Amino acid sequence: MSLDCGVSCVFLLGCSRWAWKRCTYGASDDSSSWPLAIPHEFEPVPRICRLILAIYEPDLRSPQFSPAGGYRLNPDWLVKRVTYQQTQGHAPPYIIYLDHDHREIVLAIRGLNLAKESDYKLLLDNGLGMQMFDGGYVHHGLLKSAIWLLDQESDTLSRLWVENGSDYDMVFAGHSLGSGVAALLTVIVVNHRDIMGGIPRNKVRCYSMAPARCMSLNLAVKYADVINSIILQDDFLPRTATPLEDIFKSIFCLPCLLFLVCLRDTFIPEGRKLKDPRRLYAPGRMYHIVERRFCRCGRYPPEVRTAIPVDGRFEHIVLSCNATSDHAIIWIEREAEKALEKMKEAALETVTTAPKIQKIERLQTLEKEHKDALERAVSLNIPHAVNSANEEPEPPPPPGPQETEETMTEAEKVHGDEGEVGDSKPKYADGNTNWDEVVKKLFKRG
Repeated sequence: MSLDCGVSCVFLLGCSRWAWKRCTYGASDDSSSWPLAIPHEFEPVPRICRLILAIYEPDLRSPQFSPAGGYRLNPDWLVKRVTYQQTQGHAPPYIIYLDHDHREIVLAIRGLNLAKESDYKLLLDNGLGMQMFDGGYVHHGLLKSAIWLLDQESDTLSRLWVENGSDYDMVFAGHSLGSGVAALLTVIVVNHRDIMGGIPRNKVRCYSMAPARCMSLNLAVKYADVINSIILQDDFLPRTATPLEDIFKSIFCLPCLLFLVCLRDTFIPEGRKLKDPRRLYAPGRMYHIVERRFCRCGRYPPEVRTAIPVDGRFEHIVLSCNATSDHAIIWIEREAEKALEKMKEAALETVTTAPKIQKIERLQTLEKEHKDALERAVSLNIPHAVNSANEEPEPPPPPGPQETEETMTEAEKVHGDEGEVGDSKPKYADGNTNWDEVVKKLFKRG
């Protein structure tokens, strides 16, 4: 009897400790050791958020859902607006905007539409370890959407870049579902810059707002110099390792799912998570907007922390009533704008003389952080991790005798034993670049 009592007490104490730790775990704990971002690097974020919000407007000259302060966009610089009817389910709606003020060519993609079956089809077109790509794994449906988008718009983007003196930055941005498409689109473009007019790598950038987990850890770190993920406080999506297709199957019982995921992940060792090459993560460098504190009411002036984490990369679900509202693009835009204003005010208060080489020093710091993250990924034996962003991973071992047609990727089924694409640009009959053929290089590399 006394033994049973002792076991029951130990079990009860263990459960109580777990419940206390989980319930008191706050989103700010994820980035507590990260340095603060500076205004120069975070300045584009609120502006890009407004561009994504502009996708929802049928006419920018007569906006219906304008955020505080307006969109601050020039309708004459809107190059193209593409709707669901035009994408025919291959991709979410998007716009192309030529920003002469900031010398940027921006392709912005909207987030998930709960009323559109085509968006669910993109999410459901995936399976664990279904798609190898560039030495890692990616979400299959989002990759197909990115390839389709490049088929449609690569010639337009490269033409705009050349027409504007080959000097503008090329920016890809998206929210939620669109963030995954934008991130994978960026990976493809960075690997085939010659087809995009020879644009340098340092002129290609991606901003993933409320990012979806769309690529394996080695790729998330490798492309952290061009991909930036922006996360507002408790947002559930970047923290949920459950496949996207399972999350949105359970969208109407999301709190239950998040609690079960939280319970399950408690018993998975961190090392086991890192060693799983098929596990997907939010891409690139992380910017975490923190505006609430544990056991404090209301919102505080937001601060932005940034890093390229390898281990501890938003691996814990936050049990919060704001987990879904923090996913909304309107809230991200609002808090990002507040955070930027706060950073600028702090910079004015602390700097009484003109900065000498502040931007150059910060650029060197960003490069060093990326190099350190790549080296840490290698030191932790992350599968297929590389020491340099331009280094190719080792090829995977040849398929074993047990491999069947069901284990092959769609690209392998379609292209069979064809050789790797050469330096020539594969084209359709109408002269446009055939990105399905171009991307075969990255399938082969994986």
